[in-house]
Formats: sequence, structure tokens, C-alpha cells
Amino acid sequence: MEQFLCVELLIGKEKLKKLRESSVTVIGLGAVGSYAVEALARAGVGSLRLVDFDTLKPTNLNRHLAALHSTLGKFKADVLKERVLDINPLCRVEALDIFADKESLAEIFSNKPDLVIDAIDSLNPKVQVLSECSKLGIPIVSSMGAALRVNPFSVKAGDIFETKGCPLAQRIRKRLRKEGVGKGIVCVYSDESCKHARLKVDVPGESYFERGRARGKLGSLPTVTGIFGLSVAHCAIEYLCGGFH
Repeated sequence: MEQFLCVELLIGKEKLKKLRESSVTVIGLGAVGSYAVEALARAGVGSLRLVDFDTLKPTNLNRHLAALHSTLGKFKADVLKERVLDINPLCRVEALDIFADKESLAEIFSNKPDLVIDAIDSLNPKVQVLSECSKLGIPIVSSMGAALRVNPFSVKAGDIFETKGCPLAQRIRKRLRKEGVGKGIVCVYSDESCKHARLKVDVPGESYFERGRARGKLGSLPTVTGIFGLSVAHCAIEYLCGGFH
């Protein structure tokens, strides 16, 4: 297709074909997840399963690609599905408006994806997804915390067991060890020393969660969250096409 010509010119026909034949499941469609989905769709990934139980809210407008005044109140997965199909009508897209946890993982992974992207912002479900992917042998790229960060040049990628300067990765490692999970999980993280206050602000109309623990809002920029999402997608694309060299 002509729309993927520039991708083909860079990586070649065979690698583009691999992307077209690949299936990716993206779990967590917040700011990071939305940018990841966008990049996968524009790179020519042929099959996407989009998983998130949440809807778009006014506070998403500062950083979420799918958040527009016209989309507020709609499910993130449904809106992103429409966006992907508008980018590439031939992409096979599924939207699952469900919460990712132990009870739903069998359904989420029922299509046996070639790769999973974890952009979940809740610790317990995140560990459950990472642990399950490790047990099933599904390659996964995981995003650590992008909120409270202001330095885009501190964003890096590496094995989650080899990160430095990321408190979330440290907490996840501790839990993964208890699950018998070791090295082999690629993550995108920031080693920026986080000096910004972790102020939890309750937003009227956004403090109710049907699933998971209620969480206050944390400060975030569209730039850093976008870089996290694009970096996660880049790692996924590089893996799926067998490298760029």
C-alpha cells in the first residue's frame, strides 16, 4: 500500500510484510498506550487488540491522542479502534472494554498475540500481565511511569531487571521475583530523579472506578508521555520485523 511506502523504503519489503502479518495486544490505553497504538497502526502492524475498561475524561485532553471534546465519555478502546481503522482500513482491530486482571487474562490472550504492550498504570494488574506473559512465553514491552517526569532525554529502554533510577521498576522486580519471573522483559523507563511532588488531586466526576483502586491524578506532560508511548512502540516494531539491520 502506498501509505506504507516510507516505512518500506527504510526497512524493506520483507520486514514490512512481517509487520503486516503480526498481531499485537495493547493493554492500557492511556496517554502512553494511545501513542503506542498510533505508531503501530502507522507502521503497518496488521492486527491489533486494544484493551482498556476506562472512558475518556476531560483531564485526558492534555495528553491522550484519542481525547477530544467530541470523544469524551466514550470508551478509550472503541475510540482508538475507530482511529486505527481511519489510518489503515485493512488493519484487523478488536476493542475489549474490559479490566485486565487474573480473571480476564485468558480472554485477553486468547488470540495468541506475537507481542504484548503493557501500558497499565496500576501495579497489581501490571504485575499479573507481566507474569502471565512470562509464563506463556509471549514477548512483552512494558512502560514504566511517565507521570511527574519533565526530562525527555532521560527516557531509556532495557531489561526491567537492569534498570536504574526507576522506583516503579524496582517495585515490579520485587514482585516478579516472587512469581518466579526473571530477566527477559523489555521496558521503557526514565532514570530522571523525580523531584516533583506526588500530589494526588481528586477530580469531580473522575474519582469513581468500577474496577481497580481509586487513584488521584498525577502531573504529566504530553511530550514525555508521548515519548514513552512512541518508544514502547519502537521497541515492539523493531522486535516484530526482526531488527532494523
